[in-house]
Amino acid sequence: MNTSSPLNEATSTKKTPTRRAVLGGALGLLLSAGGATAWALDRFVIEHVEISDVAAYEASAAASTSGTTASAAATAAASSAVVGENSFTSANASLKLATTTTGSGDDTVTYFSARLDLSDATALKSAFAQNSFGENITETTSAMAEDHDAIFAINGDYYGFRDTGIVIRNGVDYRDSGAREGLAFYRDGTVEVYDETATNAAALVEKGVWNTLSFGPSLLENGAIKDGIDSVEVDTNFGNHSIQGLQPRTAVGVVGPNQIVFVVVDGRSTGYSAGVTLPGLAQIMLDLGATTAYNIDGGGSSTMYFNGALVNKPLGKTSERGTSDILYVGR
Repeated sequence: MNTSSPLNEATSTKKTPTRRAVLGGALGLLLSAGGATAWALDRFVIEHVEISDVAAYEASAAASTSGTTASAAATAAASSAVVGENSFTSANASLKLATTTTGSGDDTVTYFSARLDLSDATALKSAFAQNSFGENITETTSAMAEDHDAIFAINGDYYGFRDTGIVIRNGVDYRDSGAREGLAFYRDGTVEVYDETATNAAALVEKGVWNTLSFGPSLLENGAIKDGIDSVEVDTNFGNHSIQGLQPRTAVGVVGPNQIVFVVVDGRSTGYSAGVTLPGLAQIMLDLGATTAYNIDGGGSSTMYFNGALVNKPLGKTSERGTSDILYVGR
């Protein structure tokens, strides 16, 4: 195993096809050939904005519900931050990044980890593409990070590609349609896997949930790799690829209260990084000290950002695919 610090490579401005663009082209051809119906374009390609100004919406929620947004002290603490080449320290958060390369030749795997220690759990925030909530709304991780003055960010769960799942972000309830195994971040620093179908968004907010992710599956249980994750599929609707096999990956792991590790594994790039299976991702999380870990959107979406630049190389390149949301830490 070879380890080194990640290089902050300048984000390319070259545009690559988004999942929505690829679907749009394919569906357009089908429609012109009379082989599909208009609902498919409407469901998977056309933007559907439900909330057009998320910042104002969250500010309004904060005004009416005490404690649903980050404290003023937590926000002000970022002003005293110290940024290193691969680290960040402020009054409410500290972050350390590392790069790991294993294997050789076609079996080479390269992944990036970020250990986040928080003194205020609300310092880990979420943002939506184009400051809007809805379906099929996308923007790159870097663009969202820059819009929110983030020092660190990773792609989220791509909530906008589906219409199910519980979506709570920055203490605000956006969607209540439980469908799968989710991950909940609480304001007290607790992070846990939960069954979305056994609760609802309002109850979770009342219990102190700050952010949720809805993708999966969970990778570890009681400090061990879960059985059966090599056969799980999250979505089977049109346009979704299998999450099995060697893939680029993004995962969140829990080391302890207010101690989180994020991992982005690059893939689909021969000689640089082949990607990993879900059991392989679970082993990485276990090796990094996580006792609980959760898989989120991967493939071309898998992106890590730090201090103004991409950390990883999505699909072996220095350009990004649009996604619908990020988790981030502000400066």
